[in-house]
Amino acid sequence: MIVSIEGILISATPLQAIVEVGGIGYEVNIPVTTAEHLPGTSQTVKLHTHAVYRDDAQTLYGFTAIEERDFFRLMIEKVSGVGPKVALSIMSKLALPVLRSAIVNGDVSLLAKSPGIGKKTAERLVVELRDKLGPAGMTTGGSVPGGSSAGLASADSPAGRQRDAVLALTALGYKVADADKAVRQAMQELGSDATTEVLIKTALG
Repeated sequence: MIVSIEGILISATPLQAIVEVGGIGYEVNIPVTTAEHLPGTSQTVKLHTHAVYRDDAQTLYGFTAIEERDFFRLMIEKVSGVGPKVALSIMSKLALPVLRSAIVNGDVSLLAKSPGIGKKTAERLVVELRDKLGPAGMTTGGSVPGGSSAGLASADSPAGRQRDAVLALTALGYKVADADKAVRQAMQELGSDATTEVLIKTALG
């Protein structure tokens, strides 16, 4: 099993990266949330990967954080009807802190508002993952970046502030995917120390 890949980034699109290692170029499928954090081409990049082997294909899926890779694995292994392509699409629509928060809180409506997820998939995510993501359950042995050791990031952590900013924007009428994208961009611009209020103000433009 290939669990990570580190090499030179040859090219990248929002859903795919080509990483050269020892003269061999590896095609890695990535979510938009990972593409946003990639360095420029010709620079070194490391992705945490999950490999899917089939008779007719060998596919690599890559993520900037171990927690994102492990959440991807959890979805494709535990949620019926969610394969690698669907899981990648879900993680392209919403950042991990927002996904985890919605699942733990049973917020089917928030998940279903994201294009490509739909109500049935949202319900399956909540039913089949909620117990694994709550305070008593973790997707990994560690914590979400910037979060607490519990399944749900604390409100004063970067992940918690990101989640709260997205929820605030959706309360103002933003579509959840648009709100999540705007907050992700704001956090990239301002850094992980930005407060929820500043994230919201920047996301609103």
